[in-house]
Amino acid sequence: MKVRLNLFASLARYMPNKAKGNSWTVEISEGTRVRELLEQCKIPKDTVKLVFLNGVHANGDEILNDGDRVGVFPPIGGG
Repeated sequence: MKVRLNLFASLARYMPNKAKGNSWTVEISEGTRVRELLEQCKIPKDTVKLVFLNGVHANGDEILNDGDRVGVFPPIGGG
């Protein structure tokens, strides 16, 4: 199965060299959960603030399906 992973802002540093822009297609096993995808891609848990699955807020326990889109955002500071 394949899912599209989008990493935003400072998380872009975890993109593989072959990726273009801020997203790439990741091959996963059936039954993979969102949090397992992030672990597989070596994205540290403490760098993630928000995760969206197909445009809807996700908590990490959702099981991914072929063609899903996952967006990941770090904590953002501001003033």
